[in-house]
Parts: sequence; C-alpha cells; structure tokens
Amino acid sequence: MRFFHRWQTILIGLLTAITFSASGQNVRLSDAAEISLLTCSPSDEEAYTLYGHTAIRVRDPHPASDSMRPIDFVFNYGLFDFSKPHFIYRFARGETDYMLGGNDFEQFLAAYRARGSEVCEQTLALDSAERQRLLDALVENALPENRTYRYNFFFDNCATRPAAMIERAVNGSIAYEERREVETFRDLINGCTRRHPWLTFGCDLVVGAPADRPMHLRESFFIPERLRESFDGAWIITPDGSKRRLVSSTRLLSERTAPEIVPDFFTPLVCSLLLFIVVALLTLIEVRREASFRWLDFLLFFVAGMAGCVLAFLAFFSVHPAMWPNVTLLWLHPLHLIGAVCMAVKRCKRLSYVYHLLTFAALLAAGVGYVIVPQHFNAAFFPLMLTLLMRSGRYLTRRKKIRFE
Repeated sequence: MRFFHRWQTILIGLLTAITFSASGQNVRLSDAAEISLLTCSPSDEEAYTLYGHTAIRVRDPHPASDSMRPIDFVFNYGLFDFSKPHFIYRFARGETDYMLGGNDFEQFLAAYRARGSEVCEQTLALDSAERQRLLDALVENALPENRTYRYNFFFDNCATRPAAMIERAVNGSIAYEERREVETFRDLINGCTRRHPWLTFGCDLVVGAPADRPMHLRESFFIPERLRESFDGAWIITPDGSKRRLVSSTRLLSERTAPEIVPDFFTPLVCSLLLFIVVALLTLIEVRREASFRWLDFLLFFVAGMAGCVLAFLAFFSVHPAMWPNVTLLWLHPLHLIGAVCMAVKRCKRLSYVYHLLTFAALLAAGVGYVIVPQHFNAAFFPLMLTLLMRSGRYLTRRKKIRFE
C-alpha cells in the first residue's frame, strides 16, 4: 500500500488517462501481451507496509493500436491520501477512501526495491479475449469517477480488488486448492505483525471475537501473500469443462533486502508484568502502613478508562469489521473514568465501593468470557487484569478506618 499527497494523486490520474484512452476501446492488446499479478513482500518501513501489497502488471511490446507505444504499466489499488482532512478520525471510523492508480512498471519496481521488498511476478495464463476484457475493466475502473472505493481491511483492499477483477475477466471460473489448516483472520494479521509485538498487542485489544472465526479460503485473500499462494495452485475452469492453470510462470523481480529487526526486550508482556510487580509492591506497602494510595488507583483506572474510550469508539461507532463483540470491553471500558473521579473525591466512598464491586465482578467475568466466546487472549492482558483486580480487591477488603495519602 502506498500513500500520496494531493499533487501526486493528480499526477497518477493524469498518467493513467494519458497512457490509456478514456474509454479503453482504442487500447487493443496484441497476442504478445502478458498480464501478471505482482506480490510485494512486507517491509518494516511503516505499519501499513507490514502486510505486503498486490498489483496488476500489463505488458505489451507491440500494442495493436497504431497510436500506442509499448505498454508496461501497473494498476495499483493501494493508493490513499494521508493529507486529507481528519484522516486519522476517518480511518478509525472505517471511512477511509482508497483509489486505483497507475505507475510505470520500472518506477513501481524501483520503489519496492528501495523499500527492500521482494517482488514476485506470476504471469497469468489468460487467452487474448480474457486479457483484453481485464484491461478494459481496469481502464474503466481507473477513470476519475470510478477509481475511488471505500477501503475495508478484511474484505475490500489492495489485494482483494485485483483478485476480483481477474476472476470476473476469465471465461468460466477459478478453482482454488483448499488449505488443510484452519486459520482465522487474527492468525493472519498477527502473523504479519509477529516481529512487532506492540502492534500485535494493539490489534488484539481493539479487534473483537469475529476475527477469531475460521476463514474460508477466499476470505484470506486480504493478505497479498495468501493471494499469491492461492493463485499458484489455482485452475481456470471453462464453460465446456476444460481447465488450465491460472499461472503460467513465476519469477522473482526483486530479492528481499530488508534489515533484520532487533528484538525489543520491553515487549507488552514484559511491561505489563513490571507494572503488576510495581503495583503489587505498592499495595503491600499500603497494607503494612494501613494507608490508602488513592493517587495510585486514580492513575491506573484513569488510564484504563481512556483506553476503554478508544475501544468503545471502535466497537460502537466504527464500521470496521470484527470490532464487536469485544470481550476486552468487560475489563477495559470508559466507566473507569467515572471510577477514577470517585476515587479522587473523599465524599464518594460509597459510590467507589459499588464501582469496585462491579469492576471486580466484571474482571472475573472477562476471564470467563474469553473462554466462552471465544476470543483470542493476548498473554499481556493477564498481568493487566490482575493489576486492576488486585486494586479493586484491596479497596473492597481494606479496613474502614484508614489514612488517605
């Protein structure tokens, strides 16, 4: 996936329009033409590059149109404009618009080589009519009034769009070889972020139980590498019952040269364990001194409440798939903000007691909920939940006459 500023987006649209006519009727491919699927491996440059990228290459050294020069062009569904107003808010809401643009092939390849990505080309075994049908559809889709689409990470992205365009262009249908292992959406996204534990932790927090259901093979195409693997073993089944391989040849255009990531010692699990140990020691000091560290409770539950606001927004107001239901909301929710305020005010002791009683029950229910739903449980959640459980339990069991510090 690539992002471009407004002026770059305009240039991409102009390049597409200049290279191909507005209707596409004058762009006639020759018998020497080839159309291929390009799969670019993930890189660690940005968060959005961790999942890889897919594009379609059209190459024709001798176009049938007299006015056309040799074609070597890439159709790219992964363009977005980061400079648009309220981009972060719209992305969180699931209202991000992506677009189809075009690049000269050499420019496209040079960009991914500079990033250190492996670029794999799978030449498609399409006949002349299928190639022409696919090109016409791509050119039509690249027109200014058609090129923008509403991005959906799981079901409509830079990899699923090329797959759908190719499937519609073939004469017949494409039969894919089913995978033996059962996988979920979370398995695939966590596989892409496995070298970035904090990003995995964040995804596990905000993505709910629907991401843990088994996927159909076709649903796995949102990850470019899975699309490439599925195309490798796919067949085109024609209406008369004959079949041929979807991919006629495969070659690497660029080797992966991305540097190795240095492991981070302070992973979410390590940090959450350290937090638990520190809070446990402070609680022990508090018990021995027969005191109440209200500042500690305020800080912990205020942060938990702020995190809960983000989760609640994504669960109830975002149109991103798989955000609801989310068991994590049982223990990380906006109501912690109210609890934090109650603990900061001495006159709210009774209300604080009720809050901690409900919080203690909700934390226990969350532990059961992860098993019943079921939803993936990140190991770093456990120390965090124990920390909140310990502080709520401390409030419920401490003596009535205490000093406040």
